Amino acid sequence: MSEIKPGFARDWVEFADPNDAEGIFKCDLTWLTSFWTCIYGDGCQGVFKNQPNAGCCTEGAMYSDKDDENRVQKAAAFLTPEMWQFYDEARPKKAGGDLRISEKDEDDERKTRRVEGSCIFLNRKGYEADGFTGSFGCVLHHLAQKKNIHFVDTKPDVCWQLPLRRSFETREVGEREYSVTVIGEYERLAWGDGGDDFDWYCTSNTEAHVGSEPVYISNKAELMALMGDGAYAILAKHCDARIAGILDAQKRSLPLFVIQHPATLAAQK
Repeated sequence: MSEIKPGFARDWVEFADPNDAEGIFKCDLTWLTSFWTCIYGDGCQGVFKNQPNAGCCTEGAMYSDKDDENRVQKAAAFLTPEMWQFYDEARPKKAGGDLRISEKDEDDERKTRRVEGSCIFLNRKGYEADGFTGSFGCVLHHLAQKKNIHFVDTKPDVCWQLPLRRSFETREVGEREYSVTVIGEYERLAWGDGGDDFDWYCTSNTEAHVGSEPVYISNKAELMALMGDGAYAILAKHCDARIAGILDAQKRSLPLFVIQHPATLAAQK
């Protein structure tokens, strides 16, 4: 199995934002009812073939704003040498200073530091040291598991949101202007020219469409953080009805009149 061709047609649903009279949600049902799941550590090949165990953590994570960076700083303060490979690397230069987890990119935008070719929070596969009991992968993800909280509260915004994509549009109708929040797939094309450089990418790859639940359920916490509880509840009803309709049509061998994600369809064959 392999990555399916991009740019396929999708089914969308729109509904009013329950918290904003001038707001509309536009959601990609094809993506949200697909069976994509993160397969990091279980088949993920990494976006670059020379770093197969780095997943999508090779470039570091861009912060969405100062609050995002501050939240990551606070989470990182709970990390210990036993958990984190680069604990010593992150120590502040001066007593009482911030952890050295951030840097600026070529466009002067702040992001997590890259150390030895990948994000400073990525424990490398095979790393061993006296007292180290952590495992490979994102240590902020491991921290959330250890504290029994969701990684929405520990990881940078871009990390917990991927591969969901929230974007914004403006719709003019006569003299009125509506704000449209779009919830969809962060497909390879969404990365622009940078997406062409990826050797492997998961969202449209059949290997990753093997989840036990559709995306709108498996990524419920992330969607609620992006949309709010009320909007998510409306979205879930639309998705529930769509899934029920698909199952009923399959049971009765009826033709489907919805667009299913090609990678999920291919994975189910």
